[in-house]
Amino acid sequence: MMDIVALIAENKIREAMQKGEFNNLEGKGKPLKPDDLSGVPENLRVPYKILKNAGMLPQELEMEKEIVSLRRLINCCYDKQEKDVLTKKLNEKTLRFNMLMEKRGRSLALNLYEDKIYKRLEG
Repeated sequence: MMDIVALIAENKIREAMQKGEFNNLEGKGKPLKPDDLSGVPENLRVPYKILKNAGMLPQELEMEKEIVSLRRLINCCYDKQEKDVLTKKLNEKTLRFNMLMEKRGRSLALNLYEDKIYKRLEG
């Protein structure tokens, strides 16, 4: 099941393609520029590139993916017992994620605000 934001984005992209808005973009037909790693500390650029090329995500992004998947499963679940088990897993995963983000200096309040935004978009 595609979430509403992805569905809206897909529709907007299709409309733009039909109108020909992508036909004369700068750099069309040229190779893409290599990734800009200026935001990654120099001592982490090589490991970052290796992990990226291997299809690996940083721990926090992997956890966010799992949280999103659990939310989707909960939204599609009709069995009360199974929904309770999934909700417990989501709460544990969210708690671990918040602890990791606090260690890395990211605010818990920001995460709560993001959760409210996601719930509004889902509802």
